[in-house]
Parts: sequence; C-alpha cells; structure tokens
Amino acid sequence: MAQVIPFEERAVATLRDRLGAAESAKQDLIAYARGHSGATAAIHGAVLALMDAGSLEAMFETVTVRWPMMLGIDEVTLALVADGKGFRVGRNGTWTVEPRIVDRAIERVEPATMRSVGCGHPLFGSAAKGIRSEVLVILDADAPLPYGLLLLGQSKEAVIDGKHGTELMGFLGAALGAMLRRWLVNP
Repeated sequence: MAQVIPFEERAVATLRDRLGAAESAKQDLIAYARGHSGATAAIHGAVLALMDAGSLEAMFETVTVRWPMMLGIDEVTLALVADGKGFRVGRNGTWTVEPRIVDRAIERVEPATMRSVGCGHPLFGSAAKGIRSEVLVILDADAPLPYGLLLLGQSKEAVIDGKHGTELMGFLGAALGAMLRRWLVNP
C-alpha cells in the first residue's frame, strides 16, 4: 500500500520561517526609516542654521561649533583654498595649510565620501587621531571663489549608510557652498 506523505507540517514550518524573516526585515526597514528621517531632519536644521548666519564669521562658527551638536558628531572642519592660499577652519580657530594638501584630498575622494578610518584625515588637525568615522564632501566652485572640503568626523565607528547618506551629505555640502558664494560675492 501507498503511504501518504505529510506535507502540511513541513509547509506550515516553512511558512512560519518565511513569516519570521519577513517580520525581521520589516523591523529593520522601520528602524532604517526612522534613522534616515532623523538624519534628514538634522541636516535640514543645519542648513537652516547656516542660512541664519549674519556674516561669514558667523557662518564659520555655525559650521564648526553648532553643526557638531546639531548633527550628533564630534568634529567639523572646513578646508578651503582661496587666491592660491589654503586654510583650515575649525572650532578653535583658523590655520593656514598647504593648498596641495587640500587639492590632493579632493582628488582622492568622491563628491561625498563616507568611510570608517583608523585615524581621521590630517585636515582635521589635532582632532584627527580620535576620528573613527569621517565624511568628506567636496565644495566645488569656479575661480576666484574658494573651493575645498567639508570634513565631518566622529570618534565612534559608524555604520556607513551608502547612497542615501552620501546624497544627504552632498546636499549639506551644496548648501554650504551656496552660502560661501553668497558671503564672498555679496559680503
């Protein structure tokens, strides 16, 4: 006689496994969306603060002092080249840097680069040794306007977001570049 094979038990077990995997994926997507939404809101807030700056100096202070708190990171530095001279603007002041260092850094990164590092980019200055995650955003401009890099860093290694994160960082860099042009063309 033929024996009936019990498919029902295996089918139910397979469906339960699939349901569990789908539920887990759903929770991951919800967590990602909440994090992405928070990052988007923080970046929009940072751009609005940038727009409120009443002078070039206030804009530099907004970027280097207020942005770290607003964006939940540890360090923000601007590296700019203007009239053939290099500058590094940080929370503790402004220093000269060799323009070739800025140029070389720009050549080696995408328009917005997010990465984990053992030590931050040297343009962070003395803070570089404590940086474990960094974002480098190219600030592009036509001469005679300054060009350079926006550097954001944090001391803990971050999960790198990929395309969506680089788009947000690109937006932040584009807004900063527009405000730099505004203050330098119409001070």
